Amino acid sequence: MSYKKILYKKKLLAEVINSGTNVRTTKFFSNRESSFQFGLFAHNKGFEEAPHFHKRITRKISDLQQVLFVQRGEVEIYFYNKIKRIVKKVKIKKGDAINIVSGIHSLKVLKKTQCLTVKQGPFISDKEDKVNV
Repeated sequence: MSYKKILYKKKLLAEVINSGTNVRTTKFFSNRESSFQFGLFAHNKGFEEAPHFHKRITRKISDLQQVLFVQRGEVEIYFYNKIKRIVKKVKIKKGDAINIVSGIHSLKVLKKTQCLTVKQGPFISDKEDKVNV
């Protein structure tokens, strides 16, 4: 299995699940208390989930996490310290997924890329949600 935590000074910056990672049953890797759960959905042929919906529960979320799932291409994610020096680099390719949990980050597209991206909402605007450093 290839799940990695990207840490800097004991702080979780990101979680990565590489393509080819296999689990026998559904497994969430994120901390149970995390505002965003990151994992793999896995079941044997014939599994059926009963019809259901998810309860509306008021949750207070102060962080914003972002998942990128690479459908094609290759991307490198850079993480920075407070003085804008790169402290970690993570390359993700087709089939890989990264959950960017915290910290200053940027990305560079290495090959023509398409990613599925998921963030907690509602999205307000780049002006309100992003801080360029």
